[in-house]
Amino acid sequence: MQKHTDNWYTSWFDTPYYHILYKDRDYDEAASFMVLLTKFLELESGAKILDLACGKGRHSKFLNKMGFNVTGVDLSPASIKYAKTFEKENLKFEVHDMCLPFPKKFNAVFNLFTSFGYFDDENDNLRTIKSIKEELKPDGFGVIDFLNSEYLKKNLVPNEVKTVNGIDFYIERKISDGYIVKNIRFKNENENFFYSERVMALALEDFKEYFSEAGVKLLHSFGDYSLNPFDEERSKRLILIFQ
Repeated sequence: MQKHTDNWYTSWFDTPYYHILYKDRDYDEAASFMVLLTKFLELESGAKILDLACGKGRHSKFLNKMGFNVTGVDLSPASIKYAKTFEKENLKFEVHDMCLPFPKKFNAVFNLFTSFGYFDDENDNLRTIKSIKEELKPDGFGVIDFLNSEYLKKNLVPNEVKTVNGIDFYIERKISDGYIVKNIRFKNENENFFYSERVMALALEDFKEYFSEAGVKLLHSFGDYSLNPFDEERSKRLILIFQ
């Protein structure tokens, strides 16, 4: 059995199975979120946006269609190789570690779809927020779209089987040592695979501490992709806007 645990994101994100498992993400919801978010931030056409941890670039491509100058960056060479096939004027992709400042300035930096808090070293969370601060132009906005860990803890689905492209993914979820853990087992072409996703169960107060240390100010907190106010008990998401 192939087992990957150390720096799970560097191996799991770079496999085709990651994209197979999550192929049914709601693209209409993502598009609606981008429209609402950019309108709320009053970003003008041509504004420069950094899509931080962009994956294969689904948000980047839509933002570019809306008229923005978009750079998508991700740690996965495979994802960026795919995303680069869509490059054009005002839409570029690069391999980059989000813990480090990207050497350009932007009107907004978006970190979307729980692409935060999966590091083994908690200091990397603070380093990422400090990097976002450095990447922003004066009066630019940072956005982190994270899960609401309190809601998830109370509504955790421990076990699930999800069949995609003829592959049965056996998924186990649990809370362990301050992390939300998702163990994923499946078999394909007579080979067994095992991957484990680990995301820190960060709460709003944790982010407030990071923001304070990084010297940024929290402006708004929303609880869903319709930008309704955040409610710790009921909201599925924790969407933070800061500068």
